[in-house]
Amino acid sequence: MTETPAIHIRDLVVGFGKKIILDHLDLDVSDGEILGLVGASGGGKSVLMRTLVGLLPKRSGQIDFADNSDDERRWGVLFQQGALFSALTAPQNIQFPLRERARLSPGLLDEIANAKLEMVGLTREDGDKFPSELSGGMTKRVALARALALDPSLLFLDEPTSGLDPIAAGEFDTLIRTLHRTLRFTVFMVTHDLNSLQAICDRVAALADGRIAAIGRLSSVLKSDHPWVQAYFHGARAQKLGLGN
Repeated sequence: MTETPAIHIRDLVVGFGKKIILDHLDLDVSDGEILGLVGASGGGKSVLMRTLVGLLPKRSGQIDFADNSDDERRWGVLFQQGALFSALTAPQNIQFPLRERARLSPGLLDEIANAKLEMVGLTREDGDKFPSELSGGMTKRVALARALALDPSLLFLDEPTSGLDPIAAGEFDTLIRTLHRTLRFTVFMVTHDLNSLQAICDRVAALADGRIAAIGRLSSVLKSDHPWVQAYFHGARAQKLGLGN
């Protein structure tokens, strides 16, 4: 991991009507790290991610990406609940960004889709299925395979373990960490999952009142005196994981 930020954000303001969601927010995401972003429900976590990937406009502020990675072909995005196209099979979902961005033969498209399925722990037989035939864990894996279709240097994950049982969530965390170690991409992950924060994140950023209230290694964030951070990391659920002791 280098000191060059993969994402550099300064003075970012995003709002809807008169309501300000992100209020002059500053944040750097280091190249090659897994950064976990936490915050209250409705507090702006997904708004920040959607602003970064260009789905929401900013009112003001600066967003810079290193190494020209503002080219969206170098991004991968896993949306909450997967957001697979229901009328397409698993391989066809994975091939979608390839069809949009590259001119490849049908045979090569099939090879790439099968390789990405195997990369996320699925088989070619799973590729015959439509989203309605997939379990929650399989849906997340296909969505991750689609996010990796263009071999991105920057991966955005929006609540990747949401809706999964603890075993499936733990397996998905392990998959992300394994792929990260192998492919060395940068991960910006929105999550509320304390297990994920503890298991795979290099740093944690806590979003409160429209700004980053605390950031650093989990052990450092635990020492923050911000009221929301205290409540989140020192509550009953956190105590069960041995956090905040």
